[in-house]
Amino acid sequence: MSVEVLNFGCRLNTYEGEVMRGHAALLTDTIVVNTCAVTAEAERQARQAIRRAHREHPEKRIVVTGCAVQIDPAAWADLPGVTRVLGNEDKLKPENWGQGATSAVSDIMAARETAPQLVTEFVGRARAFVQVQQGCDHRCTFCIIPFGRGPNRSVPIGAMVEQVRALVAAGYREVVLTGVDIASYGPDLPGSPTLGQAVRRLLALVPELQRLRLSSIDPAAIDDDLWRLIAEEPRLMPHLHLSLQAGSDMILKRMKRRHDRAQGLAVIARARALRPGIGIGADLIAGFPTETDALFEETLAMVQEAAIPFLHVFPYSERPGTPAARMPAVAKPLRRERAARLRAASATAAADFYQNLIGQHVAILSETGSTGHTEHFAPARLAAPAGALVRARVVAADADGILAEAA
Repeated sequence: MSVEVLNFGCRLNTYEGEVMRGHAALLTDTIVVNTCAVTAEAERQARQAIRRAHREHPEKRIVVTGCAVQIDPAAWADLPGVTRVLGNEDKLKPENWGQGATSAVSDIMAARETAPQLVTEFVGRARAFVQVQQGCDHRCTFCIIPFGRGPNRSVPIGAMVEQVRALVAAGYREVVLTGVDIASYGPDLPGSPTLGQAVRRLLALVPELQRLRLSSIDPAAIDDDLWRLIAEEPRLMPHLHLSLQAGSDMILKRMKRRHDRAQGLAVIARARALRPGIGIGADLIAGFPTETDALFEETLAMVQEAAIPFLHVFPYSERPGTPAARMPAVAKPLRRERAARLRAASATAAADFYQNLIGQHVAILSETGSTGHTEHFAPARLAAPAGALVRARVVAADADGILAEAA
């Protein structure tokens, strides 16, 4: 008996992949492919993985789920070797993972409310992920995810605490709070708690948790409680990953984002003032429709001005049914060229960030036995057992990260 889970896309999919692994534990020879719909490349990789799995293991059943399936189930049901398709809500229900369970394409658009499932293991990972919310109420012009995930729904704080306690008891030292739009946490819950209030209560109620980290967050919606935690709470990691998407006001407006260039820069400056040495990351889209050379240069200048070391760059990917897909397109080779220039600017900032850590003492979560990440999320090389949290001194740095020795 064996179940293999292949996750594509966000950290929320990683969490849900472990939920499915638990539900499907008694199935025989099954491969679960958890798809992503953020970009065409993510979908291509998932289709390629399905075809390869069927070619190499024709005897195994292939179950396909995730956002891409939620949006277009028929396209995935027709792939060779696929025996079942499951929508994003159905995949989290244990009754759908029995030996005789089936899910037809017509059943994909099922009810959206699902209680979070308790997870105690993330196979092959030193850090754990905890879902705090699902869905999104915003409609950025490039994004298809609200159609795959539905509206914003928050996980009650009590359920969040129960999940984190279980993970800490299982030996995890670091937990990452994840979701589709975590900054929108809380308005659907009694009392309308903010994300910062939820984090404060979580840390107070689980004092045994050593490290807490946030996944990508909207810079337009960081609440006052969260800012205070960034400034004062040592167990909240000095690492902020922002969903910036662009550094041009015109492009941000056409994306229907809720912040402008100045607000993005102000959030970065405030974070660095409150938590000196904080690691800053950001998501950016290169080659968004209508992006001229001059508008791209505004985004590039922002990356350079803010010296963002941990940049995730995505060449724009058309998503059918979104407003951006109907806008005048930038040529794909130019999208790739611009993405490369943004990554190069980030690499320069990262090299400087790593150099500034030399001589400092850091806390490294070992992930492979020889590599891990500091509290700032700087990649580190250090010999230590996987899963260990090691106090170390940074002795060298290069373009790939830092070299550290146990203190």
